[in-house]
Amino acid sequence: MAKLKTNSGAKKRFTLTGSGKIKRKHAYHSHILTKKTKKRKRNLDHFALLEKPDYGRVKELLVL
Repeated sequence: MAKLKTNSGAKKRFTLTGSGKIKRKHAYHSHILTKKTKKRKRNLDHFALLEKPDYGRVKELLVL
């Protein structure tokens, strides 16, 4: 059987932590930043962990 390919879109958007959790970036931090407050932009800057219901879908795309 051939090797499964990782989805290239998911590869760019998600990374694994050392303990095996999946990290993601926040949305709404790429453009039209002038109208957003400093606090809002600062809070969007950090990484977040993927929520439980989405794990299965993303793991399939990343071929884990």
